[in-house]
This record gives sequence, structure tokens and C-alpha cells, in this order.
Amino acid sequence: ATAAPETGFVGVEPFVNGMAKMMMAVRERPLANLRVYDDDATRLLDWLPQASLDGIDLLYPDPWPKKKHWKRRFVSSVNLHRFARVLKSGGKFRFASDIDSYVNWTLLHCRVHDAFAWQAEEAADWHRPYEGWPGTRYEAKAIREGRRPAYLTFVRR
Repeated sequence: ATAAPETGFVGVEPFVNGMAKMMMAVRERPLANLRVYDDDATRLLDWLPQASLDGIDLLYPDPWPKKKHWKRRFVSSVNLHRFARVLKSGGKFRFASDIDSYVNWTLLHCRVHDAFAWQAEEAADWHRPYEGWPGTRYEAKAIREGRRPAYLTFVRR
């Protein structure tokens, strides 16, 4: 939001502690182009008008690492339909995680969804942060602990 003051952003964080941290940061550095939503992102996605967003960034979502919990992962065919509905043609869905099983999960789900095309052109692309990458504390922790983050970009067809 700081790097693109002419662009509107909506930060979504359903957990109280995460929202409190975000609001403390915003209080220190107010941003006129930022709105926040403190509930389930699916409710916001269902409310938004069709083709109303230029992009969706899903940064280090809860990986639900146990196989029996994978159905709880935010990337799902149902949510990809939501993304496809609200993204403009050419809009981007960007995903970042250091959990290999979630990265693979996301690639597979987006690959079978006909609304999204993966933008990798060479092998190194998915280990290179996208332009304007803000960095996250989860990314810093992953690198510190020896895990390699992945950055996936999909374009809405």
C-alpha cells in the first residue's frame, strides 16, 4: 500500500492478534489507500462485485500441514471460483508459502481450474519474489529455519 498510493488495498485478517498487529502498524503509518476486514475472507469475496479486483495476494496462509486437515486450506476449487469471479480478466492471484505440500497443492488446484494460467517461464521463477514483494515475518522465519519460500503468480484468463 505504501509503494502504490494510487491503488486501493484491502487487508484481510480474521484473527484478533493478527488484526491488532496490523492496526498498530497502520496507526504508526496511516495509509489512505488501505481498508481492513476482520472476518472470513470468503464472506468478503462473496460480497464483492464481479470483476472488481486487479489482484489477490495470499501470503503464507495457514498450511494445515496434516493431511487430514488439507480440506481446510484456503486454496480450494470453491475459493478459486470465488477468485475467478472477483478478479478482472488479466488480474493476478499471487501465492507465497514455504510449505512444499501447500505449494504443490496450489499448483495442482490452479492448473485444473480453467480460469487461471501459471506465469512461470523458467525454473527459478517460483523461487523469486514478485516485483514489489513486501516480505513477511513468516518468510523471514522460514529462511532462518532453512526452508525455501515459493512465490506463485497466476493470471485470470
